[in-house]
Amino acid sequence: MENGHGRLQQAQQDVEEVREIMLDNLTKASEREGKLGDLENRADQLLEQSKVFYKTANQVKKKTQWENMRLKVILGVIVGVVLLVIIVTVVVISVQS
Repeated sequence: MENGHGRLQQAQQDVEEVREIMLDNLTKASEREGKLGDLENRADQLLEQSKVFYKTANQVKKKTQWENMRLKVILGVIVGVVLLVIIVTVVVISVQS
């Protein structure tokens, strides 16, 4: 009888050990689920921020291109006016001589 009682106790200990392991696994799984949810939220936020960054970067790019074009046009006009003044001066001096 003692042998049967010992086996029963061993089986109960094994069951208790397995139960504790399973509870620990459930706790860890629950924690992972929470962390995965947090990661998903952060990923969504990063996606939205990247969309805003992309839009802003394109706006800055277009603005910079426009400013560069404007400066080139202004520089071209200035060079044209200087050349025109030089040509007019040379023509006037040539006509007077």
